[in-house]
Amino acid sequence: MYHAAIAVAIAIHNIPEGIATSVPIYYSTGSRKRAFWVSFFSGITEPLGAVIGYLILRPFFNDTMFGVLFGLVAGIMVFISIEELLPMAREYEKSKATIIGVIIGMMVIALSLLLFA
Repeated sequence: MYHAAIAVAIAIHNIPEGIATSVPIYYSTGSRKRAFWVSFFSGITEPLGAVIGYLILRPFFNDTMFGVLFGLVAGIMVFISIEELLPMAREYEKSKATIIGVIIGMMVIALSLLLFA
């Protein structure tokens, strides 16, 4: 059941990621086809990277290794969000909407993990 929770969290994360990659391409080029393919290739890198990482790290996998890897990846993502993306978003939007969006996003991911745990 835990694997389903991770899959749901990744799927929820991929929706805004796809939008964030395809919308600027669409508005800059006017091409739906190009926006689709850029978004597709951006999205396919995650599962491809997961397979490559699995093949490399397979001999070392155990519960401790999973915990360490998930902790590292989560820490990196939170760091990038708070250190890089949030200040940039605050430059363009002076209201509290950016902070509220980050908090709601984290709550959605946490809730998806709790529902499937």
